[in-house]
Amino acid sequence: MRNVTLRSASLEREVTYRVYAPAEIPAGTKLAVVYLLHGNGGGIRDWSNWSDAGKYATKDLILVMPDGDSSYWMNERLAPKEKYEDYFIKDLVPDVESRFPARNDREGRAIIGVSMGGFAAVRLSLARPDLFGFAGAISPSIDAPSRRFSMRRWGQSMRFRTIFGPYGSAERRTSDPFVMVKTADPEKTPYIYITAGRDEPLREPIERFARQLKERKLAYEFHELPGAHDWRQWDAQIPGCFDSMMRTIHPPGASLGPGSRKQ
Repeated sequence: MRNVTLRSASLEREVTYRVYAPAEIPAGTKLAVVYLLHGNGGGIRDWSNWSDAGKYATKDLILVMPDGDSSYWMNERLAPKEKYEDYFIKDLVPDVESRFPARNDREGRAIIGVSMGGFAAVRLSLARPDLFGFAGAISPSIDAPSRRFSMRRWGQSMRFRTIFGPYGSAERRTSDPFVMVKTADPEKTPYIYITAGRDEPLREPIERFARQLKERKLAYEFHELPGAHDWRQWDAQIPGCFDSMMRTIHPPGASLGPGSRKQ
């Protein structure tokens, strides 16, 4: 495990990300990369502190844990300097692929997130299906752009306005996975693994989104386990998510090409 600092041109500041990688990597080997995104209020230590995801580095994977602050990995609509999507795509991915023996093909990249990070995993995979072969959304805040203003949650409503734009605006709709999935190409969209806890406060919109994936005939699977919106439930979902991912982007002994997709 190591922390890496890069100068992000998109954010105009230094940013640190955490990496798990195998201790020994044979010369000439290129490994699949999994980007692990934290939830709102989290940071680069969440996945290493609260989950057993690090053990998957022994499966010939590079695990990258970036810091997304509370941005939902968006280019924030009303805070033009907070370009976290550009940071992720234009700065982080190229930096990882320049520093580590990382594959740079679509089938060699996966993106998995919890809560806020789960939303970002879905949105980024729909927005840039050319970049990822697999997207894992564990208890995703999938309905964030469509949430109405709430005085009870005034702080969250103001934050969402800054990130996604005013409620009902075109900017919000273009960031809404429920809208994006309507035009997603089933032949190009990454495989989506989506989960919820049975006591999950976001269970209804998550299940509704899973039904929409089914209606659109996108490649996906949906799972639920006992638990709520916390790391105990999320950690329990990780083995199933990683097993599916390994079959999708990283079959043992296989050399993947553009058509290698789990159906």
